[in-house]
Amino acid sequence: MASCPALFVSAPASGQGKTTITAGLARLHRRLGRRVRVFKTGPDFIDPTILARASGAPVYSLDLWMVGEAGCRTLLAEAAGDADLILVEGVMGLYDGTPSSADLAAAFGIPVLAVITAKSMAQTFGAVAFGLAQFRPGVPFYGVLANRVGSAYHAQLLRDALPPALRWCGHIAGADDIELPDRHLGLHQAAEIGDLDARLDRVADALAGTGLAALPPALDFDAPPRAALPRLLDGKRIAVARDAAFSFIYPANLALLETLGARVECFSPLADEPLPGDADALYLPGGYPELHAAALARNARSAEAIRAHVAAHKPVVAECGGMLYLLDALVDQDGERTPMLGLLPGVGAMQKRLAALGMQQVEGRHGVLTGHTFHYSKITTPLEPVATATRPQRGADGEAVYVHGSIVATYMHGYWPSNPAFAAGMFGGHAF
Repeated sequence: MASCPALFVSAPASGQGKTTITAGLARLHRRLGRRVRVFKTGPDFIDPTILARASGAPVYSLDLWMVGEAGCRTLLAEAAGDADLILVEGVMGLYDGTPSSADLAAAFGIPVLAVITAKSMAQTFGAVAFGLAQFRPGVPFYGVLANRVGSAYHAQLLRDALPPALRWCGHIAGADDIELPDRHLGLHQAAEIGDLDARLDRVADALAGTGLAALPPALDFDAPPRAALPRLLDGKRIAVARDAAFSFIYPANLALLETLGARVECFSPLADEPLPGDADALYLPGGYPELHAAALARNARSAEAIRAHVAAHKPVVAECGGMLYLLDALVDQDGERTPMLGLLPGVGAMQKRLAALGMQQVEGRHGVLTGHTFHYSKITTPLEPVATATRPQRGADGEAVYVHGSIVATYMHGYWPSNPAFAAGMFGGHAF
């Protein structure tokens, strides 16, 4: 059993500033010489890049369904044995979704800090805070931070509106040099925000004057040791596309490949790099190929290396944006068509509205793999799916899985630790 201070950062809704505050807290406590581990609730590839920059450590996902309660417990216990502070950023509003951030906080007894945007609000701030704290018994509540506050007088109105039992943790003002930029899939990735470190330092400076500079109470985290996994990928060399176009990667997935015995090496199609060495398999993750389509189409060295890999019948696992890159062409929202690799028959087309979102699972030769989907594109292909994912809460059909030669492609982002044998099977050509 390991003991470590921990805080769960949530809010009434998305857009309240959870990521900004969580990252600012991570940076503040890191500057104070503390080892900080941050987790993100639910499936997310973008916020963790910012949280990792702030904390200096990889950011893993926690989700009672996708990761599983036992998996979450193990991750928290391992972090508690290594850190001076654990921060968990919630998803959406505190009680939104099934399972929700509240479910996760209650399962592990992590007290909730509610970040509430106070812009255009005065005494109603107290009602919102009271509702979050009292809506469901059993959810531990730490206190409230007011975000985007207009003045000292405004902050005093907000504080006076709180019931006596609720802890006021302070406030910060809204400022353009603190806010994080966003776009259609969420915030910009860390590598794309040129002044990110300066922004994080400014948030940390603002939070240093609040009650959040002190550590919250320590909690006990316990989990049995991880069971040893068979080295199903022993000696395999797996190339991973990783750059601004292909960046939607769970750190837990790459860690699993290494635990299974694989050697993971990254390369950048956006920089026109070839596959590293004599790769046995290739992983093309999701990301933003639509933002870099012209550059990807020009980059012949990466393209030829991937085509040679497929021609040699070596496994390829392509998720979402990685699948779009393999298609014949990608069409943007203005109808401009850009040729892609032509290794998977079909065309992808960007949509103005979200095409799919939510948790999904797919069944293969080795059982069930959990994951999620989130994309603004649709594809048209003559291929027939070898499997179709399902939405766990409704049982409805989800994303198609295509197998074309040595390629496994789908919109679904798999969480590979949910079924290591399934993951190994994809890279060995025998998942379905």
